Amino acid sequence: MQSIQANSYSIHFNEKGYQALNIHLKVNKYSNIFIIVDSNTNEFCLPTFLPYLESDLTIEIIEFEAGEENKNIETCAQVWNVLTELGADRKTLIINLGGGVVTDLGGFVASTFKRGIDFIHIPTSLLAMVDASVGGKNGVDLGNLKNQIGVINVPKIVLIDTQYLETVPQNEMRSGLAEMLKHGLIYDKMYWEQFLDLKTVDFADFDSLIYRSIEIKNEIVTQDPTENNIRKSLNFGHTLGHAIESHFLENENKTTLLHGEAIAVGMILESYISMSKKLIDKKEYLQIKSSLKSIYDDILFEENDIQPILELLIHDKKNEYGNIQFALLNGIGKIKINQSVENELIIEAFEDYKS
Repeated sequence: MQSIQANSYSIHFNEKGYQALNIHLKVNKYSNIFIIVDSNTNEFCLPTFLPYLESDLTIEIIEFEAGEENKNIETCAQVWNVLTELGADRKTLIINLGGGVVTDLGGFVASTFKRGIDFIHIPTSLLAMVDASVGGKNGVDLGNLKNQIGVINVPKIVLIDTQYLETVPQNEMRSGLAEMLKHGLIYDKMYWEQFLDLKTVDFADFDSLIYRSIEIKNEIVTQDPTENNIRKSLNFGHTLGHAIESHFLENENKTTLLHGEAIAVGMILESYISMSKKLIDKKEYLQIKSSLKSIYDDILFEENDIQPILELLIHDKKNEYGNIQFALLNGIGKIKINQSVENELIIEAFEDYKS
């Protein structure tokens, strides 16, 4: 597959990606290499990756425990301390080998260590491949608030190798699929329609679907790197989705949701709001709702869940001047940003989701 040119870096695929990585190592005189992994990718992905790495430099592995609950400033501090203790300097290269938690946190660690050192993303989950590793957003959660602390800073290379997906459980694959479906809904109606009947999707050619999803995100981000305009379209499903994800993360009586599971609910809710505002018609809404519900299990919302979720919306990082901002569908394949939504309509959307 042809490499994709992003803002100041390239996204390479499969075998060509390792060739580009090793050329980069030869051209740039790094002092040493640190590979950041979590407990899963250390076991399942690192043994696959290391034989591809052609370098005589000292290589150190930094592992932290897998899970969104560890994507925080405390983990960053631990990693910064290890970097310092093991002699990392301004010419150190960090390679982030893992899912979205690893690429988000590793990119933030690299961007802030000694005011910024080079880093490369090698995403190993579907979610990280089509979303987290592309676009330059790096950061961590603040308590249960998603991605409150971070920077926009691009890697030197993103290397997509779909063989790592063989290690990913099915529920994690569905989580990543949510972002692919979002890309179709906000930008490419024909791409969305390829997923309407998953029984007919040629998963043997899943690489091409992944490639198109990355293309869509990159096309949007390239136009608006700092999220002042069209990049806000990528927030579709995330305004409510992140609040739902945070609520379930902090509530010990709830089962923690994967990112894509929460975003799928968010997309249904925000599609209902889009319909209520006459931005899509009822047929389009029902198509979206039925398609997403055929892939993702229903999430049970009790009456006492809704108010805490509404309160979490206030902390959404997309808000401006104290106003909650939504990106809503304006027909399938198009988006309308900076939309205000009253709480009554959000509550109504939750009621419809249950039906």
